[in-house]
Amino acid sequence: MTERTADPRIVPLIVDRWSPRAFDGTALPTADLAVIFEAAALAPSAFNYQPWRFLYATHGDAHWQQFLGLLVPFNAGWAQSAGALVFVLSDTQMRIGGEAKPNHSHSFDAGAAWAMLALQATALGYHAHGMTGVDFDKARAELGVPDDFRIEAAVAIGRKGDPASLPEGLRDREVPSGRNPVAQFSAAGLFADLPGG
Repeated sequence: MTERTADPRIVPLIVDRWSPRAFDGTALPTADLAVIFEAAALAPSAFNYQPWRFLYATHGDAHWQQFLGLLVPFNAGWAQSAGALVFVLSDTQMRIGGEAKPNHSHSFDAGAAWAMLALQATALGYHAHGMTGVDFDKARAELGVPDDFRIEAAVAIGRKGDPASLPEGLRDREVPSGRNPVAQFSAAGLFADLPGG
């Protein structure tokens, strides 16, 4: 496995997190999934509204094939060996005191929850791979997601498997990916101060 390099002050768990596609096919125990979701719930959110929702199936359960069928074929091909599939939703409305108002940060907050989920999965010896290769219209219909909730992404979680189980074109990619240098995506000042801005 290729090792990522980062400033030594960065928490090792953050550096160690990556998104494999080769999983070993064992179902994720419900108790472990509950801990992963509890970690996600510790994410910050505007007004502590916590707009995230998670719908899940574990490998081989009554919903497994249905959840797999909501992914694009490319993703379903490798995600079939994951231990769990999770759909991350966000409530686009903030419902406080009987009133509903648009929630500007619903996707931002759900993204924070997804990051916590991925880190906790890594801490427990699993890996999480987020994806937007989803048939979103089909997922909304089949999962009964109301119009005022956004389906953000799907996540495959499981124990890392043998890369040889993947199609040949994916095996070489089964390593942690690099990241852009900080100077490429940050700037003091205006958008025009960004590289290429």
